Parts: sequence; C-alpha cells; structure tokens
Amino acid sequence: MQMDAIDFTGIERTLVVTAHPDDVDFGFAGTVAAMTDAGIEVSYCIVTDGDAGGAETGMPREEMAPKRREEQTAAAAVVGVHDLHFLGYPDGRVEPTLDLRRDISGVIRRVRPQRVLMQSPDRNWDRIYASHPDHLAVGEATIAAVYPDARNRWAHPELDAAGLEPWSVAQVWLGAGGADVTHYIDITDSVDRKIEALLCHKSQLPDPDATGQMVRGWTSMIAANAGLAEGRYAEAVRVVNTG
Repeated sequence: MQMDAIDFTGIERTLVVTAHPDDVDFGFAGTVAAMTDAGIEVSYCIVTDGDAGGAETGMPREEMAPKRREEQTAAAAVVGVHDLHFLGYPDGRVEPTLDLRRDISGVIRRVRPQRVLMQSPDRNWDRIYASHPDHLAVGEATIAAVYPDARNRWAHPELDAAGLEPWSVAQVWLGAGGADVTHYIDITDSVDRKIEALLCHKSQLPDPDATGQMVRGWTSMIAANAGLAEGRYAEAVRVVNTG
C-alpha cells in the first residue's frame, strides 16, 4: 500500500460523480477539502436527488428532492465546492444506460477534469450497504463515460452538436476497501469539515453526535490500516490511470 503522499501537483480540476446527495460526504469529503485547500477546482455530479431517502422523517416525497439538493449544496460549500451538476435521475431506479453515460460524459466535457472520483461498480461483499444498486449503476456508467465516451467525439453526437468537445480524463479514484485499496489520503486536517459537511444532510442524519463518532471511528481505522499514528484520520481509494 502507498501512504499519501498522493501528489496533487499538476491537477487543476477534479470531478466527483456519485449516485445520491451525501454519498460524496461519506466517501470523499475529507479528500475534497484537502484538494480545494491545495487550489484544485472541484465539481460535483450528483445523479439522483435522493428523493427515496429519509422517508421515516415524514417529509413528503415531493419535498425531499429539493431539500436534499439544498443540503448537498450547503455540504459542498463546507469543503470548498461551488460547482454542482444535478442530473435528476429517479432515486433507487438508476441503471447504467446510454442516456446516463451521455449525461455524465456531458458533465466531464463541461468540467474537463484531470481526475474523476467515483463509486466502484463492483459489489463489496464485506460492506453490503456500501453497494447500493444505484452506486453500482453510477459506477459502471461513470467509468464508461470516462472511457470511451467522453473522449470519443462520435459516442454521443448530441454532445458534439451542443459544442461539448471531447475530453480525456487521466485518472480515476474509486471508493475502495480492503484489498482493493491502492492509496490512502491523510485527512486529519479536514476530518472536522468532513463531519460538518455530513451534518448538513439533516434529513438523513438527525443525530450529530452519533454521526461524528461514526466518522471518526471508521476514518481512524482506515488511518491505522495505512500505518498512520494514533490520532490520525484517512480515506482510502483505488487509483486507476486512464489517460
């Protein structure tokens, strides 16, 4: 394993693609904060509005989608992100269709990132709740958008017609665990902002103390796996070169 020391040099723009509001904050918010601190422009692409989440709160479904967009926008600002692209796909019913590949490709061509952070398309049998069907579908559609779609002028002619020039992403980082991890990112300096970002999702996380304890617990465990000293926190990814 490679401790990080992931070098941000030469990376000007990063795009994070996830299925639901709050996915990025559970998975990557500490890393995103470190990137924006380093002067990297980070954009989010959120495929659904999470309108099937938080039903136990009693909030009507038609009110949930705008609420979750509002929460994700506030959470993004906490870690220095202000460019958000909401695709509006139905929560719980995402499939890796050509339409979804086209729409993610369109965001890639607009943002023109050197790196894409994304959810894994592979099911995690050790942490089954991390493998929501929407996560798997968005992971599959995202990697197809990275290669070959976004770089192929003829993959989605309507993007070309809209003036969105092809773009090649050099690298993807997948959310990963266990043997799939290739790199760790020390987020000790940004773990508080990760928690603050998560707490913006009030419709989903009504217990701030439990959320903070949970995040510190699992990120300290990741740091220990990375060989960091006690009291450090980390996130883990699998780095894949695609350029």
